[in-house]
Amino acid sequence: KHLDRLAKQMRKEREKNGAIGFETEEVRFRLAADGSPIEAYVKERKDAHLLIEDFMLLANKEVAYFIDKKGDVQQEVPFIYRIHDLPDMSKVTEFARFASELGYKMQVDTPKQIAQSFNGLMRASRTNDKLKLLEPLAIRTMAKAVYSTNNIGHYGLGFTHYSHFTSPIRRYSDVLAHRILERNLDGKTYRVDKTKLEEQCKHVSNQEKKAADAERESVKYKQAELLRRHIGEEFEGIISGMIDRGFFVELPGSKAEGLVEFKYLDDAYVVEEGNLRATGRRYKRQFRMGDRVKVRVVSVDLQKRQIEMELADM
Repeated sequence: KHLDRLAKQMRKEREKNGAIGFETEEVRFRLAADGSPIEAYVKERKDAHLLIEDFMLLANKEVAYFIDKKGDVQQEVPFIYRIHDLPDMSKVTEFARFASELGYKMQVDTPKQIAQSFNGLMRASRTNDKLKLLEPLAIRTMAKAVYSTNNIGHYGLGFTHYSHFTSPIRRYSDVLAHRILERNLDGKTYRVDKTKLEEQCKHVSNQEKKAADAERESVKYKQAELLRRHIGEEFEGIISGMIDRGFFVELPGSKAEGLVEFKYLDDAYVVEEGNLRATGRRYKRQFRMGDRVKVRVVSVDLQKRQIEMELADM
């Protein structure tokens, strides 16, 4: 009870200091005995998960701060920091225009305003399906967090000092942090070779990206494998994206996305307004981002991890 109260207080302080509370959805699968998926669902984030996360953030921050203080004006103690730069303003401005079209106004003149606007969007999206579609797009406007010996702080968390320390059983970055910390305890000061450590930072950052890409593709594969069991069936989904040849529809629960191609519809459609809507040239029917539509699963290409759909009410 006391820890939960402290965790919520720390969360509130972080947001006050400019942290952005992105709420990414993690898709999980229930598998049959042969490993094939029989159901997909979004992992629920409970208070207990958030409590653990808050205290892990605190530990990561304090370790980075401790090592930084070990240095002096003449010579720092090299360390592996987890850094996150300010977002690209051109991307943020484009996103703000996009959000405005869907009914959410943002202020993006300063880094603090950007953080406040994103946090407001996260809150609004809990009760608005259209705004919820913006969450993954919002994350893409951010710079990528990486490892570096050059500490510039962590914009997304609102921290001046941050490291990855709490998961040495699954991240090599944390093993490096533990080694450096251990040799700088009990009043000792130990400095590793900064050039070599920076090379390790770049390598770990590259490996992290490969792992994230592989995880994302594996989820797409399992989503496609799941939908292969439902070819010919109809679902209600929400239009989640548009390209020149069609629009993507996201299904609830599984979060699987399928493409509905314009060439199979009753008109020639033109995508306009920054890929927010498509209008038929002849009948003027419109499809907009966030619209609910009924679709039928037509085919699945497992190797390409692609799902083809068609409108069920055409």
